[in-house]
Amino acid sequence: MNEHIDVLAGSVKDFRDLKDRSPITKAEAYARWMNARVEAKVWPFRKQLLTAPKSHASVRMPEGSVVHGLNFSSQDYLSLSTHPDVIACAHEAIDRFGLHSAGSPALTGNLGDGESLEREIADHLQTPFVTLFPTGWSAGFGIIKALVRQTDHVVIDALAHNCLHEGTRASTGNIHMFRHLDHGHARELLASIRARDTENGILLISEGVYSMDADSPDIAAMQAIASEFNAIFVLDVAHDLGCSGPDGTGHLGIQNMLGKVDIVMGAFSKTFASNGGFVATHHRAINDYLTMYSPPHTFSNALSPIQIAIVRQCLGIVRSEEGERLRVSLFRAVDALRQGLAGGGLFVYGAPSAIVPVLLGSDPHSRLAYSMMADKDLLVNLVEFPAVAANTARLRLQVMANHTPEECAQAAAIIVECVRACDPSKPASLDMLRQPAFA
Repeated sequence: MNEHIDVLAGSVKDFRDLKDRSPITKAEAYARWMNARVEAKVWPFRKQLLTAPKSHASVRMPEGSVVHGLNFSSQDYLSLSTHPDVIACAHEAIDRFGLHSAGSPALTGNLGDGESLEREIADHLQTPFVTLFPTGWSAGFGIIKALVRQTDHVVIDALAHNCLHEGTRASTGNIHMFRHLDHGHARELLASIRARDTENGILLISEGVYSMDADSPDIAAMQAIASEFNAIFVLDVAHDLGCSGPDGTGHLGIQNMLGKVDIVMGAFSKTFASNGGFVATHHRAINDYLTMYSPPHTFSNALSPIQIAIVRQCLGIVRSEEGERLRVSLFRAVDALRQGLAGGGLFVYGAPSAIVPVLLGSDPHSRLAYSMMADKDLLVNLVEFPAVAANTARLRLQVMANHTPEECAQAAAIIVECVRACDPSKPASLDMLRQPAFA
């Protein structure tokens, strides 16, 4: 092991911001640090799933070992990726169309079934015009890059997803971040902008459920603020659409805002068992504009026929009685996991959702606790600074409908045991990994 590298110190930000270094020099410095962490088994990234993403799964860890155990690291919220009807429809799509869409949506990449999917999403959201994107990330980036020019403004939640912040930075220097979920602060920013600029466009951006905090905005308040100041409200529903709310309508349905938001975007990869994303709007003109001026739509290959078929089948299940049963199973598991963690004295963020974020604390102690969990055959995802604030490292546990309450209670017990073993009042040391959790 590289003894001269402190594998419990530092973050990926250190190597992104190196000054006066060539790209190769920066990459080599990062590689040395990363490989030392891999060797010490405290590197939580780039694991390889070896089986289907069920409640029990096998994963090859970065250093090469294979862990088979309870899986809370996959995002398949309604467990539809292994549903027999979903698998069957994928095979049927291959037989009808082959494997590939064979072009950009701007050319001949569109499939007739894709238009059917757009109409079905529009009906589900009560928002009449929908454009498909190759990924959820590209949908978030693409809507901003299409609509915003250098003189326009973006007012965005400080904790919004990377795709939304990257789209903003790529489009304008007029960036105004409001405090997380603080619609009063958002209103202050909008009022200030309009006091000096009555002509240029403004996008106001938030999410249905925030994936690191499991919390949600007041959607009606955000839409009202946007309307008051002649702005356009964009809501990202990647983590709640399909897996929560009446008929799977997420927080739009929960908050009685279905069909009332200017623009809704989302991803299929969380609940709908496929890559891909969408943007839904009330304006045909905006929909048509996206198809030409959103680079990830125009210059990427269209969704494959397999992806389209899978999403259509999943959406049908989401809207059925079976979908309701799956959501009940999901939230029964979520409640069991949150109760087990809170009962063990851990802080669990937000409200019940398919994502259960649990605070671990400092990066050094969190890395050690994460490694202990892998040794106990628990598959989880660790989130460190700068993805979250310093000293707020956390597990982002992803619950699926095929998790049982008993499995959730077992996972919570393992997490509590490992966190207690890494006492934050004591200096973090790799020696902790060589000791039993409780002496």
